[in-house]
Amino acid sequence: MNALIDLVPVLLFFGAYLLYDLYVATAVLIAASWLVVAWHWYRRGSLPRMPLFTALLISVLGGLTLWLHDPAFVKMKPTAVFAAISLTLIGSHFIGDKVLLARLPQQVVVMPDAVWRRVNAAWALYYALLAAVNWYIAHHYSDSIWATWKFLSFTVLPFAFLMLHTPFISQYFVTDPAKDHAR
Repeated sequence: MNALIDLVPVLLFFGAYLLYDLYVATAVLIAASWLVVAWHWYRRGSLPRMPLFTALLISVLGGLTLWLHDPAFVKMKPTAVFAAISLTLIGSHFIGDKVLLARLPQQVVVMPDAVWRRVNAAWALYYALLAAVNWYIAHHYSDSIWATWKFLSFTVLPFAFLMLHTPFISQYFVTDPAKDHAR
């Protein structure tokens, strides 16, 4: 459910872009990002790190886009987010006992640390690639192509990348929680 809530700003951005323009879509994105932060805060009683970081980043870059009437700022937001995620995942290989993805609650997948390290590294490279591709598309293609890329890079591509992992991690899926947590 949280993953779907986190997609709301992107979906509203794309809808507003299709109906209006990049500037209206940017204003919608800023407002929707803060609504997601408020929703998480209401549900958890604490401020969530990633939605808060995203809302702050989009407020600054989106605000500059609206103020200066220059879409270059809002187009760099995905690059910044993807790069931050990539660097965080890479950094977790050097900080702490476990990589970041292995620190998540293991209710669906229970894997050895060595496998988590490979999966974590794959996601770090994936997000680095998304950051680079976003930068390239933002600088070399139209607003329309970039908006479509933004939609795909936040919705379809992560799901597809996750599905590509399935053959490699399927042996670690939890089928009987009491039995599998003993691994």
